[in-house]
Amino acid sequence: MIKISKEKFIILAAVFVDIVGFGVVAPVLPFYVESFGATPKTITLLFSIFALCSFLSAPVLGALSDRFGRRPVFIASILSTSAGWFVFAGARTLPILFLGRIIDGLAAGNVSTAQSYLVDISKTDKERTANIGLIGAVIGIGFIVGPLIGGVLSSISHALPFWFTGFLALANAIVAFFFLPESNAVLRKVKISLNPFRPIVKAFQNVSLRPYFISWFLFLASMSGLQAVFALYISAEFGLGAFEAGLFLTGMGVIIAFNQAVMLRKFWLKKFEENSLILGGLLACLAGFLIVSVKLLLIFILGVVVLSFSQSLLRAVMVSRIAGEAEDGAKGEILGISSSIVSLSMISGPIVAGWAFEANITLPFFLSAGYAAVAFFFLYFVLRRNRAS
Repeated sequence: MIKISKEKFIILAAVFVDIVGFGVVAPVLPFYVESFGATPKTITLLFSIFALCSFLSAPVLGALSDRFGRRPVFIASILSTSAGWFVFAGARTLPILFLGRIIDGLAAGNVSTAQSYLVDISKTDKERTANIGLIGAVIGIGFIVGPLIGGVLSSISHALPFWFTGFLALANAIVAFFFLPESNAVLRKVKISLNPFRPIVKAFQNVSLRPYFISWFLFLASMSGLQAVFALYISAEFGLGAFEAGLFLTGMGVIIAFNQAVMLRKFWLKKFEENSLILGGLLACLAGFLIVSVKLLLIFILGVVVLSFSQSLLRAVMVSRIAGEAEDGAKGEILGISSSIVSLSMISGPIVAGWAFEANITLPFFLSAGYAAVAFFFLYFVLRRNRAS
């Protein structure tokens, strides 16, 4: 039985609000932005602008949490997320929609800070991986609830889901302010760099972290490209709309929640070591991308199921492995860099996928398969060489 302390509950609730917001937006956003006459490239750019801002802010927020504590950074991030959704909800033009995503992106350190918090309170490696898996499970539940909320509330008003998410984040910040204690007992006097590339370059100089970071980026680029064109593809190929896209996200959420809340603890971590799970997950992702490229709806659904299982496993284990390689006083910074890599992949992945989609609607899937293949073979040979030496 999973024991959820008060601290864990507040942390997981904040992540849940973040993902509910994404779940509300993801099925509706492409169709909504198309009403402005936007091209697929413009739509994917709206995804990328959020990621760009997150890329710029995540290492700074991670380092700030190492220096001043997880609690103040976490609460400030949630408040900024709330503000971003309020701006998005009140938008009347496309530039204001971009402004809302920019504000939310600059606050996107709350997931990496949440990961750092759970790493702080973990006593063993397996507990660390399981705790990070809880974040993944909550992400899955958010993908279940988000599209449902978006579907129900958008039938009343297109802006209502975003107002709802903004107020939910605000309530979560208030709860965290009154009830969330500090978890970081090792505060460091670090120099905070506003250059987002400097900590990444520093991290890549760490020979034990470098192969994981490279594989992490390639895997995330493969997934972000798929996510950016997903709704466009099922509309163009199968004639499905925002409601069906929401159902897909809900189904993926069920799988992600089950895999990370139940299977990760009860099966995967008991049967396999972390590196084996990472390599197996990359191979399964490669297979999933090839399966979804088949232009038959049932085969496409099978591919989505494979990808849901494999990517949910990979996200938990890879983040845990990266945290495990980091020094005790630098885990917040390293997980912030990990989040920056997420953002960097979400800048490049959707843009490349948008261009590829305009050339051929299945080309983004083959590109994603290529990313996963390179990530697998690169990490496999690095780990084999390390074992041999």
